Amino acid sequence: MLKRLFDLMITLPMLLLVSPFFLIIALLIKLGSNGPVFYMQTRVGLHNRDFKIFKFRTMHINADKAGLLTVGGRDPRVTPIGFFLRKYKLDELPQLLNVLNGSMSLVGPRPEVRKYVDLYNVEQQKVLSVKPGITDYASIEYSEENDLLAQSSDPEKTYIEEIMPAKLLLNQKYIAEKSMLTDLKIIWMTAAKIISH
Repeated sequence: MLKRLFDLMITLPMLLLVSPFFLIIALLIKLGSNGPVFYMQTRVGLHNRDFKIFKFRTMHINADKAGLLTVGGRDPRVTPIGFFLRKYKLDELPQLLNVLNGSMSLVGPRPEVRKYVDLYNVEQQKVLSVKPGITDYASIEYSEENDLLAQSSDPEKTYIEEIMPAKLLLNQKYIAEKSMLTDLKIIWMTAAKIISH
């Protein structure tokens, strides 16, 4: 209950603050490519339940049919404005709406798609015992994940066998340390990471 109150106390003012940017970003997306402003994808959340995550659309229409992983800083499926939005994590801003509707928290394990969740072992499934978040230790540590995958001859294999297990270990670290102070620390670390870009 305290975490939910914390989420709302930060999310509501943030939504008011960034609402003008929502309009600007929406306009840039519409001017830059055909398709909707928002991209909604099914992710797996608390207690292994599916939900729709909100993002600003950064890819051309139906680009996700070519694969779920984004590879490299210049994936041709990504629109010109999409590169900018992804670089500064602005495509994630609509997830404040997920926090508002209670499907996500500000801080928590990043929600994964069902395809990869189905590969979790029993220990890894423990990350589904907490509400997913916009940011976490793994998001900070693997902020350059796309570039790492671009260096691999088999990006999906690299993700499944190397990156995903490492991220899940960081998720488990978060669960073990879970507290309001931990959440504040991760929010601060995330802001510092974005600014450093």
